[in-house]
Amino acid sequence: MNYLARIYVTPKPGVVDPQGLSILGGLRNLGYDSVVGVRAGRYLEIQLGEAASSEDAETRARDMCRQLLANPVIEDFHFEVTESGQAANVDR
Repeated sequence: MNYLARIYVTPKPGVVDPQGLSILGGLRNLGYDSVVGVRAGRYLEIQLGEAASSEDAETRARDMCRQLLANPVIEDFHFEVTESGQAANVDR
């Protein structure tokens, strides 16, 4: 069965986020004064080929995040794996 992993990587709370601060400044310059904070991260979609089960696909997605896609010192991640239109949310 084929699966799609939707992966979200974000800075951990307390980690300085220069991109988020830059976006916040830009929004305020545009008049969006009610915005009080921005955290910028990454969104990835990874097509997983044949997997024995959704649990196997989730394990593969988690391993990819831990080994390459997220820096565990400064970033958190969560993902959802979808097969046939159904999603299972999985947090780190």
